[in-house]
Amino acid sequence: MSVSASKAKREQKRLEREAKKAAEGKTSKKTKKQAAKDAEEVEEEDVSAQIAKLKMQTDDDGLSDRVTTGVLESLQTSRDIKLSSVSLLFHGKVLIQDTTLELNYGRRYGLLGENGCGKSTLLKSLAAREYPIPEQIDIYLLNEPAEPTEFSALEYVVREAEHEMKRLEDLVEDLIIKDGPESPALEGLYEKIDEMDPSTFEARAAVILTGLGFNPITIQKKTKDMSGGWRMRVALAKALFVKPTLLLLDDPTAHLDLAACVWLEEYLKRFDRILILVSHSQDFLNGVCTNMIDMRMKQLFLYGGNYDSYVKTRAELETNQMKQYAKQQEEIAHIKKFIASAGTYANLVKQAKSRQKILDKMEADGLIQPVVPDKVFSFRFPDVEKLPPPVLAFDDMSFSYSGKPEDNLYEHLDIGIDMDSRVALVGPNGVGKSTLLKLFQGILEPQQGRVIKHTHIKLGVYSQHSADQLDLTKTPLEFVRDKFSKISEDFQYWRQQLGRYGLTGEGQTSQMATLSEGQRSRVVFALLALEAPNLILLDEPTNGLDLSTIDSLAEAINAFNGGVVVVSHDFRLLDKVAKDIFVIEDKTATRWEGSILDYKKTLAAKVVL
Repeated sequence: MSVSASKAKREQKRLEREAKKAAEGKTSKKTKKQAAKDAEEVEEEDVSAQIAKLKMQTDDDGLSDRVTTGVLESLQTSRDIKLSSVSLLFHGKVLIQDTTLELNYGRRYGLLGENGCGKSTLLKSLAAREYPIPEQIDIYLLNEPAEPTEFSALEYVVREAEHEMKRLEDLVEDLIIKDGPESPALEGLYEKIDEMDPSTFEARAAVILTGLGFNPITIQKKTKDMSGGWRMRVALAKALFVKPTLLLLDDPTAHLDLAACVWLEEYLKRFDRILILVSHSQDFLNGVCTNMIDMRMKQLFLYGGNYDSYVKTRAELETNQMKQYAKQQEEIAHIKKFIASAGTYANLVKQAKSRQKILDKMEADGLIQPVVPDKVFSFRFPDVEKLPPPVLAFDDMSFSYSGKPEDNLYEHLDIGIDMDSRVALVGPNGVGKSTLLKLFQGILEPQQGRVIKHTHIKLGVYSQHSADQLDLTKTPLEFVRDKFSKISEDFQYWRQQLGRYGLTGEGQTSQMATLSEGQRSRVVFALLALEAPNLILLDEPTNGLDLSTIDSLAEAINAFNGGVVVVSHDFRLLDKVAKDIFVIEDKTATRWEGSILDYKKTLAAKVVL
């Protein structure tokens, strides 16, 4: 089909849509009262959108907490984005300085960087259009859950899709008025409108929500009756359904179970626009990404390939850099030695001046710098006294929240944890993994059977909500010193304790409200270690942690001489630490005879897109 024929077809579709709208307007039997109510609802929605936008751009005092600079190098009509002179300050701290950001249509970028370097802040700045991104490039940032509303999960996603359809049609009309019907920006918008196809909204939304873990009952549940984790899934479903030109996902797997993580990985592999993904799962980054952006030393470094390719390429580049650095330093030392030994001999003085000019030029052009290695933190849980088995066990345990046998979450469960246990609990959300951890702790009591506990057991617990127990108005130093003042009131002592868990320098003395999720998690791990438990229960411990800290956590678990039970959606962590894998389903816990990667393959085989 020729370009002109394609344009004519799109124009015909646009006219058909307008005619349909007009017909609907004529045949509408709405009363004035109903029309006024609808107008009021639209106005409320506009206000809500404005509030959400303001939340993204301003702090609690209504002042911008970010300062950005950037110059658009790509064409206004291009679907690619190239920004030069990119800088970013957050609360006066320089996160990025005079670098380049290049994003090509059809590529999927993994954004890397240690906790606190500013990855989430950069995504917020892009979403708030604080950089000069062309208007026709629509942006969606997933960093907060869907609003609590009277709409079901399915209705919420479909309704948002309808809003997006209207936004695109309004944008087309604005561009026609502003730039005329031949505007190059219209081509991409017509394409997107055609792709959306309102007749398939409900069916496609249902497929996405089901993939993210909803069932025929929960998909009809109102968002106001959902937990924050499930509302985050609704927000993710909306983002995937709308398919913006620039999709920004900040740790999208944080609230997902392993099956939903596998489904999302398979789905994102096919995302054909621009994706920037912050994820702390190496496995997920390998499966999804075509490129990596490394945010370090206040710069953005672009690499081709997935995470494994990035590691290999970066290692090769750094090896070459160190060779060139050593060679240059040797040359500089040789020149300086000659200049120092030249003395007052006329012919040597002339040569010395010539070599000094060479040295000056090398410095003016910029000397090769040595490689700055990533910070590696090797924390440990303290050794504890060995306890003979059984340390913690269920004997013929049955449990239901209502107390009624017909509502049992578990029936006749037998499972034991000893000091050398490394148990991973896997299974879909809602089957009772976190409930099982609460039963271990004694927060919940079974209706039938026994919970056997050693008299000297000391449980340490890390949950998804552990960071909520922190006082965000205090600095980490103040918080740990106040909490454990009986141990020591010396700030230097607590600096060392926090430093072991990767929280150093400015991170120790900044108000915890300004720290990243990963930095706050490190404070919680420090507190957990100080309690010296002999059995540790970890519920999604990797949320917010950077990749190097997850590696340190795996090493700490393997080196610990007590028992560990872990619930996690991070396949790589489980592959490193799990000796026993129990699948929680059908009201029991069944031992998985294979590796966690075998379990992943089984889940991937069930994926329906």
